[in-house]
Amino acid sequence: MISEFVASEGLIRDCEKSQKKMDVDDFERPFGIQIYGHVIENMVEAAKLAERNNPEFIDLNFGCPAKKVAGRGAGAGLLKDIPLMVDMTKAVVDATNLPVTVKTRLGWDEQHIQILDITRRLQDVGIAAITIHGRTKAQMYRGKANWEKIAEVKNDPDVTIPVIGNGDIDSPLAAKNAFEQFGVDGIMIGRAAVGRPWLFSMVKEYLDTGKMPGEPSVKEKADTARRHFLHSVEWKGEPRGIFEMRKHLSNYFKGLPNFKPYKIKLVQSLDKKEILDTLEEVAEKYSDFDSAELKHDSYFHY
Repeated sequence: MISEFVASEGLIRDCEKSQKKMDVDDFERPFGIQIYGHVIENMVEAAKLAERNNPEFIDLNFGCPAKKVAGRGAGAGLLKDIPLMVDMTKAVVDATNLPVTVKTRLGWDEQHIQILDITRRLQDVGIAAITIHGRTKAQMYRGKANWEKIAEVKNDPDVTIPVIGNGDIDSPLAAKNAFEQFGVDGIMIGRAAVGRPWLFSMVKEYLDTGKMPGEPSVKEKADTARRHFLHSVEWKGEPRGIFEMRKHLSNYFKGLPNFKPYKIKLVQSLDKKEILDTLEEVAEKYSDFDSAELKHDSYFHY
């Protein structure tokens, strides 16, 4: 598991919100703390502070395409300044005793896909592994991830570190295909797990046994959503813990027929009891609904 990405500037200012993102329970291990920033000195200091939380590794985010991150030269913004990315990575590697990994994208845009050169140069300064999202910064999250480009890096004889693929892994079949067709050492799942936290166990079961697991029942989904919601409120307080659950709650029940009245309550209410009551109503109303009827389209084609 990897933490939410943590701003290096927030850490060195001792920002409580940033510090909290680094807390880890033993059941989450092995655990990496992901940091981002655009100033080498701040990233080095942030890595040292993160190390105090005893993660198994430090991950550097060079892939976030969001304007408020990349626009300041951090995240995917560093794809416009590869020498700075390399210097920053080397400085962090030299400053910590922990393994350092990198998460990045193929390049800034289609005309500047430099991922093979980037991987070789980051490997040379000591990273332990690289995770590649198969899109450019310019693509954001549009279109299909280009796994052929990820495979080119994996198959390059000069690349000896593990290559982890990311992008569009939204089903057990997609996960299996990533390993079998593209040969990656590992996969990373991100957006596809929003509202589907059971996706990880489904993928693991399918890879281990070859048997396709079924989707949880609506009652199981509602029970999971309830636990998730209560943990969010407990951890982040009100109203923030409620606000941050909205995208999750709307996705937990994606595809259910005639769900709009419940969805409106789940994404608009700030009343804890009303949301919990709504989840109970959903579990009761759809108790006989077969989750197998819901279709989760995969980006991969078989």
